[in-house]
Amino acid sequence: MLEGEQALRKSLPFALSKDRSFFESLGDWMGDVLYDELPEKGFECRDEQIFMAYQIEQALKEKNVLFAEAGVGTGKTIAYLLPAISYARYTGKPALIACADETLIDQLVKEGGDIYKLQQTLGLDIDVRLAKSRDQYLCLKRFEDAEKVETDEWIDDIAFSIPDGVYAQGSMIAIQPYGERSNYESVSDEDWQKVNYNAIMQCSVCDQRNRCGQTLHRAHYRKSTDLIICSQDFLMEHLATKESREREGQLALLPEVSMMVLDEGHLLEYAAQKAMTYKVQATTIVQLLERLMVDGVRERTLYAMEKLQDDHELFFDQLRDDLVASEEERKRINKSATLLKYGQQLIADVDVLLEEFVFESEMYMIPEYELSMAEEYLEQYQASLRIFVAQGDAVDWLEDTDGEETLVIMPRLITDVLAEKLFSKKLPIVFSSATLSVKKDFSYIAYSLGIRDYQSFSVPSPFDYEEVMQIGLHSLTQREKTARVQQLLRDDQKTLILFKSKQAMLDFKNDLPLMERMYVAFEGDRELSAIVRDFQEGTVKTLCSYHLWEGLDLPEEALTRVIIYDLPFPPHDPLFDAKRTFAENPYEEVELPFMQLRLQQGMGRLIRTSNDHGDIHILLNEEEQQQRDTFEHILAVTPEIQ
Repeated sequence: MLEGEQALRKSLPFALSKDRSFFESLGDWMGDVLYDELPEKGFECRDEQIFMAYQIEQALKEKNVLFAEAGVGTGKTIAYLLPAISYARYTGKPALIACADETLIDQLVKEGGDIYKLQQTLGLDIDVRLAKSRDQYLCLKRFEDAEKVETDEWIDDIAFSIPDGVYAQGSMIAIQPYGERSNYESVSDEDWQKVNYNAIMQCSVCDQRNRCGQTLHRAHYRKSTDLIICSQDFLMEHLATKESREREGQLALLPEVSMMVLDEGHLLEYAAQKAMTYKVQATTIVQLLERLMVDGVRERTLYAMEKLQDDHELFFDQLRDDLVASEEERKRINKSATLLKYGQQLIADVDVLLEEFVFESEMYMIPEYELSMAEEYLEQYQASLRIFVAQGDAVDWLEDTDGEETLVIMPRLITDVLAEKLFSKKLPIVFSSATLSVKKDFSYIAYSLGIRDYQSFSVPSPFDYEEVMQIGLHSLTQREKTARVQQLLRDDQKTLILFKSKQAMLDFKNDLPLMERMYVAFEGDRELSAIVRDFQEGTVKTLCSYHLWEGLDLPEEALTRVIIYDLPFPPHDPLFDAKRTFAENPYEEVELPFMQLRLQQGMGRLIRTSNDHGDIHILLNEEEQQQRDTFEHILAVTPEIQ
């Protein structure tokens, strides 16, 4: 046996022998752990968990996509961790766990979580490292700009958190990774967006890149031997940028991995949509070019920049005129001939300006970093507009992104992109969630993601819901919903209120009397994980959210009531309308399964452990009452009409 092979085999949590394959040995070990070792240490022996672990082992062996639907309380995390860690060590490549969002990453690795328990119980030294989305890190360049104009306390809090060695001469080896969003709980989302990384920043030519917290974090997680944990947003950003980064001689955002687990995997589609689109913002290009208008720049260049700024503003003025009135977050655009003409003019303006930048680069009046950043942005800006004016199969809309009016352009449906970049690679991929199917039919999620070949299974929750949960259906008008919530909140229970959209939540917030609003936490007021922690600790008794339909894990008395404010049907916006267009029966193929899956996820927030109890209230206006027969059959208990 070679020395390297011996070292590899020693690192496995079980012994390999010549007469048994890796997968046979893995199966034996998992059986010992799940049937004997964990129950001896106080863990419950769950048939559903054991079944799931062996289904994952089979998917690894066959390098297949697996939809692993296991009800709440199954112990899904341990079921996928055992084969994932073993397979990572066997292949010499880490396993990737992609969570639904950034807040769930921290939950997975917290002290007392499942990874911590496995380490303590089995004596395993698990090398687990976090890879967060780039916008979750402080950008030194943007922070230095913000520090010149911001006077509030939050900017000082960030300044004091930066290690002394960051600005000192010499090696950065001794500096620990720093600058994560989760380190700044008191900083609002609005303020964080003034100092975090954004897509305009060009890290490859930044003179601060070797002192940047994001760079330090990336070097750290690349060395993991067992597990890398990231958000699905970051995984999709990795796939979207992998080819271009490699062309430019940069490392991809994530290293090669042995397999993937997509925790809350039904949300992958939304992460892909976010990453694999072009974005053009109303003010970004204006601000970007103003930074380049320094003394010594040639008049021709100044004129070209000013013309592009003016034409860009004309384009966005016309874009606002062409919007179709709607309360949806994604606004439809009725493209007029004038708008398309302005778009063509902008494409020509960029060509002229990029030619002028060639001369400027030889004169060194504009700092190299600023010029490179502008050139990179303008090339992407131009590519976006070409797709927009081509009137092809692209889907586009206007939305508010981080407080900015943003034109979003999706070149083609995500199903095509995912099929090409992810599901054609013969990589074992496990979708893990309590709700991936509607009555064990996985066709909706497979169709949404462009997956043709897959394995699947569904096992129920081990909990007796009839004993611990009550569900009430409230028939009322839309205007009466706020008053009903106020009535329900009077008993001071720990309550999560879920809304189908941000706008629906804001409408409720505006209807709520000012004094009562003070005792309710709303998503977006502060960093989300900090709000959730305050809610868990009882600092606030009511939490309103439009994102936390899945992934939130607050056991026992931390959460005793969930209010579903409105049925979570998909919005009537350009993106979902495009999906409806491609469906033979839009209601059956898009509307209904989306609502049913999301409703199941929302109700699943309540009962997380065998010690949990509580009630669920679903508020139904006149139109929603007509949908009762489409969801009553998926409720865990028979509802009461209230």
